Amino acid sequence: MTIFLYDVYRTPNIGIFMKSSENFLLIPMGYSPSKSQKMAECLGLKPINTSMSGTRLLGPLIAMNSNGILVSGLADEIELELLRKATGLAVERFSSPFTATGNLFLVNDRGALASSMLGEKEINQAKRVFGVRVIRGNIAGYHQVGSVGYATNRGVLIHPNASKSDIETVASALESDVEVGSVNGGVPFVSSGIIGKVGNVIVGRGTMGPELFIIGKVFKAN
Repeated sequence: MTIFLYDVYRTPNIGIFMKSSENFLLIPMGYSPSKSQKMAECLGLKPINTSMSGTRLLGPLIAMNSNGILVSGLADEIELELLRKATGLAVERFSSPFTATGNLFLVNDRGALASSMLGEKEINQAKRVFGVRVIRGNIAGYHQVGSVGYATNRGVLIHPNASKSDIETVASALESDVEVGSVNGGVPFVSSGIIGKVGNVIVGRGTMGPELFIIGKVFKAN
């Protein structure tokens, strides 16, 4: 696999501002076109420029896989229509009082782990939009499973303090290999520093050698 080091807006927290699936790379409106194209080419993804709830914070406000996209309930209709037209996927506002939708789901094309704070109605919406089995759980005591984990279709990186039980739950839910680790020199909220897909990922420039080793191991191409 290939790992690229990159910063966005002079910060290594690239996953705060961008969101990816196995097919698309969502990039904030107004971000440099040349840099956007370069990142998309590195990952082999189609770039889509959008905002979410009028902000650049795409990572925490969007959950997505190859089947569908759940966005914050604060998203406006223009943002929803843009994503629908650009991706051809089902795009819905998440029907929940919790607005940081991206922090509530750890999802790939095989399954999803949802925050234990969510109710049955919210879980059913996620099942329908993502088109996969969805189970509830926590990781290392955190309800915000999407912030302490990052998933592709072949690997998942989760919070370094995750228990053996957490690892087994995530592996079962997403049908993928799981490793514990961090990004950007010890940050345990790993989704803040990673974007990518099977075979290619971009991580923040603050990510250190031992962290890169684990990332390379878990997000391997084969």
